[in-house]
Amino acid sequence: MAEFLTNSDKRSFYCGEVPESAVGQEICVMGWVQRKRDLGALIFIDLRDRTGIVQLAFDDSTDRAIFDKAFACRAEYVVCAHGTVRPRGEGAVNPNLSTGAIEIYVTDMKILSAAQTPPFEVNDAKKVKDETALRYRYVDLRRPEMQRSIRMRHEIAKVAREYYYENGFYEIETPMMIKATPEGARDYLVPSRIHKGSFYALPQSPQIYKQLLMLSGFDRYIQLARCFRDEDLRADRQPEFTQIDLEMSFATQEDIMAMNEGFIKRVFKEVLNVDIETPMRRMTYQDAMETYGSDKPDTRFGMEIKDLSETVAASEFVVFKSALEAGGSVRGIVAKGAAATLTRKEIDKLIDHAKGIGAKGLAYVRWMDEAPNCSFAKFMTPEELEAIYAKVGLEKGDVLLICADKDKVVLPTLGALRNILAKKLDLIPEGQFNFLWITEFPFFEWNEDTQHWDAMHHPFTMPLEECLPYLESDPGQVRAKCYDMVLNGTELLSGSIRITDWQLQEKMFKALGLTPEEIDMKFGFLVEAYKYGAPPHGGSGMGLDRLAMVMTGADNLRDVVAFPKVQNASELMSGCPAPADPKALADLSIAVIEEE
Repeated sequence: MAEFLTNSDKRSFYCGEVPESAVGQEICVMGWVQRKRDLGALIFIDLRDRTGIVQLAFDDSTDRAIFDKAFACRAEYVVCAHGTVRPRGEGAVNPNLSTGAIEIYVTDMKILSAAQTPPFEVNDAKKVKDETALRYRYVDLRRPEMQRSIRMRHEIAKVAREYYYENGFYEIETPMMIKATPEGARDYLVPSRIHKGSFYALPQSPQIYKQLLMLSGFDRYIQLARCFRDEDLRADRQPEFTQIDLEMSFATQEDIMAMNEGFIKRVFKEVLNVDIETPMRRMTYQDAMETYGSDKPDTRFGMEIKDLSETVAASEFVVFKSALEAGGSVRGIVAKGAAATLTRKEIDKLIDHAKGIGAKGLAYVRWMDEAPNCSFAKFMTPEELEAIYAKVGLEKGDVLLICADKDKVVLPTLGALRNILAKKLDLIPEGQFNFLWITEFPFFEWNEDTQHWDAMHHPFTMPLEECLPYLESDPGQVRAKCYDMVLNGTELLSGSIRITDWQLQEKMFKALGLTPEEIDMKFGFLVEAYKYGAPPHGGSGMGLDRLAMVMTGADNLRDVVAFPKVQNASELMSGCPAPADPKALADLSIAVIEEE
């Protein structure tokens, strides 16, 4: 039978925080049994809570009923223990514990909850299969590593609120059930019982509402906003996530970037005691793509992309020649000193990976012996090959990988290979935080499926003034006043200056292929609001989960989210999503159609 707490059971300290200064004091601690050591006339229990472990001691002078309770304890029993703090015996000090120099000699104890044998041991030493850990997430969350990660996420959120409050931001909640608006991903829809056949959408972001708050005169808004996107999952993506969402009136792009830099500087100092240099490095989207093949490059290592187009312009090698004639380019990356590691078999794997992401293949040079082994040597003159080697600085021991195609294929292909090689060759330094702002993104991107232009970020982004003449004549030339903060290859933040001229906003909608009827149906209320005096404003959304993932050193967002979803967007612990009750569906006038 479980015992119950009484008014006399008041916790004196958390387990991991019992100080040596408490020696001689009568205290009360509560927690889970980490392990029990039964030495016959002597029993030790390691008691664990969110702060750590303290040792409970029982011996032959302990009251027999209490001793028997200690003997009955098993892993994950929940207990309340009263006792006297005393120093550990000579040679028994544990330097790995914050409480390793003391123990509690127990005089009274209650077993508050017995436990079955857990599905896995609660520690960080043994790796548990993801499926098992997530099925028993409430047990997995007890592990010290998970406790540290969730605590750090809390600390990051706490610093965020404090920092932005101090800088004059109001925290304002925005609706969770909104009108569906196109923001780049599928919406999660919520059916209305009252308005049959109509649906709310869960917000992909509070974008429109925070802009309306600026029009309403609140000047500075902040929210730790829950966002929802029905898209394919990956290591740094969940269907529901939290972003540190802000908006500022009467502010320039530089003002908003500086505000976010100040937060980053503070949160890294307070949480990790790491000093971040500001202002952060800046790079345009075009330069980032051409140098690293990514709009979120990891700059902790080199291996920059080299443009070989001019070097091979006169070559008759059909792969290079056809790519250049089609308006593409020939580019490559050099893996320094990698010839021993990148065997022909490994290079074939890289070629297969390149094909998997859209490239037709790769040309390569592997310089292992006296002469380079070049996969395309028979198609080029010795002088042309020497020019290539000189252009990229190829030396004995190096490997050169070359891709020839349109830039939209070449650049991301080499960018992906660059990241793969950095991990394979162990080029990424530990404990280094490289921040980078990416600016001047293209406003539009061409959608091959629909054969029209889409907004790369969202349709409320302000174009650069010098690009306004191209809105109708050449949309591909339009660059936006938007900015992403990147850390070690992870996009942490995305933001932009917003359009506040309703006529320009309507022109942007039309450039995106929206009819006047569609504009009015989807955004009529926003366009109408602009007509009543809109201050210049802009903002950003920073991924709280992603920031926590990087700061904790986790490999996956699941490690910093209490109850995450898996690859197919299901939650293994509760079994959601699940079929709805037929009556609930009937109330909503919804019928589920079985696939044939």
